[in-house]
Amino acid sequence: MHPRTIERSTVLAAGPDEVWAVIGGFGGLATWHPHVPPATLEHEADPETPGTVRVFALDGRVVARERLLAREPGTRSYRYALLDPPALPVAGYEATLAVHPHPDGAEVRWSAVYRAPDELVPQVEAVFGDGTYAAGLDALRARFPDDPGRTTR
Repeated sequence: MHPRTIERSTVLAAGPDEVWAVIGGFGGLATWHPHVPPATLEHEADPETPGTVRVFALDGRVVARERLLAREPGTRSYRYALLDPPALPVAGYEATLAVHPHPDGAEVRWSAVYRAPDELVPQVEAVFGDGTYAAGLDALRARFPDDPGRTTR
């Protein structure tokens, strides 16, 4: 398995602090992402403390677990690891969700590093890059509208 990266980003017509206030909570992904079920926190942990594990379940079945590795409010970012990868045999999956200042407002960048066999890269791109990252960024663009022609890259 070779190291890989995946990234999606978008620019929003809102200030970085305004965007971070919406997306910066590790326990609140489902409050702004339309395709993610609400998460519960293992052991009722503090969602801002590294080591906290969020659990996503559908119909009582756990579909994903993620551990917060770092949260940096000053740089408006957090990093997390995917535990027990659900359907795809990926290893070492660590993602970062970050908000950066941009001349037009704020750039949101969602990226990950992981290892997977070559033949699974298109599926990982579809599931995480398009199904998770791009879908979440699309929802943020709808929440912070500006130019209707802007697209996620």
